[in-house]
Amino acid sequence: MYSSELIKGTLKTIVLKLLTSQEKMYGYEITQKVKTLTGDKIQITEGALYPTLHALEEEGVVTTETVYIGKRIRKYYSITPKGKSKVEEKVNEFSEFMETMKFLLDIKPQTGNV
Repeated sequence: MYSSELIKGTLKTIVLKLLTSQEKMYGYEITQKVKTLTGDKIQITEGALYPTLHALEEEGVVTTETVYIGKRIRKYYSITPKGKSKVEEKVNEFSEFMETMKFLLDIKPQTGNV
């Protein structure tokens, strides 16, 4: 599992990218999807996820829809058109950052069986 410091810096990018592949998702669903996709290496806490979702909503890149399921309320998050262009920007920025870090830390490409 990766440290919360590493995850915190990439959480907006992770959430936006995930929402581009889904019509809408609710918070717990997002945490579980990330956990599954990463083989438990990234586990997002609710304490980190919801402030990120609220910030993305304030930026206008995510919208919400409240759905009543029996006596429960579920809040779904969807990416907006503005968010779709933002996700490409965030992914490119992160990719460039990773390349810079590889150079800075002198990380060589891994070879052989993984």
